[in-house]
Amino acid sequence: MLGAGVSLSPRNPKIAVSVVFVAAMFMSIMDVTIVNVTLPTLGREFGVAPSRLSAVSIGYLASLAVVIPASGWVGDRFGGKRTLLVAVALFTVASVLCGVANSFGELVAFRILQGVGGGLLTPTGMAMLFRVFPPAERVRASGILTIPTAFAPALGPVLGGLLVTDLSWRWVFFVNVPIGLFALLFGLAFLPEHAEPDVGRFDVRGFLLSGIGFALVMIGISEGSERGWASPLILTCLALGAVLLAVLVVDQLRSRAPLLHLRLFTDRLFRSTNMVMFLATAAFLGSLYIIALFYQDGLGLSALNSGLSTFPEAVGVMVGSQVASRVLYPALGPRRVMIGGLLGIAAMTASMSLVGAGTNLWWMRLAMFGLGYSMSHVFVPTQAAAFARISPAETGRASTLFNAQRQFGGAVGVAVLSTALAAVGTTHLVGGHTAPDLASYHVALLVAAGVAVLGALAALTIHDADAEHTRVRRVRRVRLASRPAKEPGRLAYGSDGG
Repeated sequence: MLGAGVSLSPRNPKIAVSVVFVAAMFMSIMDVTIVNVTLPTLGREFGVAPSRLSAVSIGYLASLAVVIPASGWVGDRFGGKRTLLVAVALFTVASVLCGVANSFGELVAFRILQGVGGGLLTPTGMAMLFRVFPPAERVRASGILTIPTAFAPALGPVLGGLLVTDLSWRWVFFVNVPIGLFALLFGLAFLPEHAEPDVGRFDVRGFLLSGIGFALVMIGISEGSERGWASPLILTCLALGAVLLAVLVVDQLRSRAPLLHLRLFTDRLFRSTNMVMFLATAAFLGSLYIIALFYQDGLGLSALNSGLSTFPEAVGVMVGSQVASRVLYPALGPRRVMIGGLLGIAAMTASMSLVGAGTNLWWMRLAMFGLGYSMSHVFVPTQAAAFARISPAETGRASTLFNAQRQFGGAVGVAVLSTALAAVGTTHLVGGHTAPDLASYHVALLVAAGVAVLGALAALTIHDADAEHTRVRRVRRVRLASRPAKEPGRLAYGSDGG
């Protein structure tokens, strides 16, 4: 994964940052999917109506939305190592508190605390990763990022089903503790320190506008399909949130020391890759959400069998990320790899819309493998190219913007596909009895395919030349240290390109 000639010592900054960030990101991503499996059990445990259970997820998402905009400044001001380890410690402690919660109110409060840790964790860790990997090696870093991004969502439902069935819902949170402790102790021993010398004052006004605005929009989007888009609460959240974000944009563009460096979007490569990632995440995470419902509510699978049937997606990503990073990206550049990946996502989700109650489940599992394989061809090139023209000093702020829009894309994808599902209706009468209406899931999956096609169109705006120095072709295994580089941004000696 890291390539030839790289020291495997934990004191190597590339190794240290990769290990800590992958462990921490894996923990935070898995937590979201594993908790979703547990919601019905939590309702029974605390005597809470299904309509109120969403507070467990909404509290977490809202705190993420508040904290992520500030993460870039915090990481630059206090140093990446300190910020990342505090985030890991906070997430781990909050996981313990969630596991010992004695009331539903306590659980929601501790989930909000988890969201604070999660909001600092991902942007800070990504900024550290892209600082220790120079542009010519960014495709390697992107390959590393696919491990938690793909493996955790697939493992979460499987592990959640096992823990809830055989142990207790509390272990859904306790399972984070060993991962968090490992990341914390390893990071204390080996992580390199980095802090920007002059980050300016903290933009309190920008923080309030972004935090409240993003939180309101996230709540409105997350709850819209459940409560109805015409609900006064949803309309108020979306309208007020949109106004605050519009004011935020004007304020940040005028500010001399903005919290969010929106002018980074004037770089065409950063702008285009962000749009591609937004649409790809919407299609991918929205599909995973719908597929979980399709398996359990539509096809009648158990939570465990549903998770096991989702798992081929993770295998597809693991295999595809190696092909994309080692072979296709160096040979073809980001644009064609992204387009192929997005069209693959569209093909896989469209093929799933043909699955009926009598279809052999292995066809669905094969399509899940194809979905993961295709998504890796979007994750790897997008993350490798996004920061190609971003200076080291701006990496932390760019990571904030990149992760904010990716988080927003996932929420939008789930909301759009859930709305399509509800519009058709998940049940109908057959012979006087209520039965699952698979057509609703088919329509939602076709909508996901359409979103992926939009992503492929967005990828057409990417210019491979802008990311040329991130493409490192396989040359030789033998190091030619005495031979100077002939092209700017290319390695002068043997790299395996991966």
